[in-house]
Amino acid sequence: MVITSEGGPRRLPLRSIRIRGRILDGTPLRPAAPTYDSCVTDPSLALLPLGFFLVALLYSSVGHAGATGYLALMALTGVAPEVMRPTALVLNLAVASITVARFARAGLLPWRLLAPLLLGSVPAAFLAGGLSIPDAIYRPLLAVVLIAAAIRLAARAERDLTSELVAGAPNRLVSTLVGGGIGLLAGATGTGGGVFLTPLVIARRWTSARAAAGLSAGFILANSLAGLVAKPASLALLPSTLPFALLCAAAGALIGSELGARRVGLVGLRRLLALVMLIAALRLFAG
Repeated sequence: MVITSEGGPRRLPLRSIRIRGRILDGTPLRPAAPTYDSCVTDPSLALLPLGFFLVALLYSSVGHAGATGYLALMALTGVAPEVMRPTALVLNLAVASITVARFARAGLLPWRLLAPLLLGSVPAAFLAGGLSIPDAIYRPLLAVVLIAAAIRLAARAERDLTSELVAGAPNRLVSTLVGGGIGLLAGATGTGGGVFLTPLVIARRWTSARAAAGLSAGFILANSLAGLVAKPASLALLPSTLPFALLCAAAGALIGSELGARRVGLVGLRRLLALVMLIAALRLFAG
């Protein structure tokens, strides 16, 4: 390109001229971090909101908000980790809010057991959520969490809905310490921690299976909010298509939480979701 100035004509290299994100020779600039905003041209990303709907429906039926499922889907479609975490947490907040309301209205949220758990988990989730975890550590850590969640989801798909044996809640100190440990994992992985809490509560018979679902929903809501508040700058990375994804997730939560309160199992679909999570974990390990 040749331009004219008072000093006479001079030539500039084409690649030094950038206008509205493009180089004048026609080569587009690459975004610093891929999001799923490109769903208009990428069919796999276009299916993400539908995937979020199904994840929210399945998870909310057992009192979960779906963070591990959202993270698995985004990992499969190649969304950048720095975008995955805040997106999953925002979706968690929407789904967990609906699930808490439904289970509380059905009398299935044990507030006395939830309070000491949150006393330990919320500060821990805030501290861990504020850490900047390198991608080389975050990916394998998230992969391990996805594998653990998938195994639990597949193995206990039926028993979670039928166990009504209750041995009683632990003392407040034990609950607070358990909450703190799970809160650290929740904040570090960008999840609400329900995937760690629910199997423990059911295994120790601290409450019934359906009450455990309500307990997990309240736990996830508080920890997701703490993790998001810990790193407010990450909100700038949220994709512009998030409102539509939120609508899809909320619709799934409305259906799933109603099914969960009515003891509808959806066992086969949960096992299919477990398979998706295992595939996503393998992709994360592979880089």
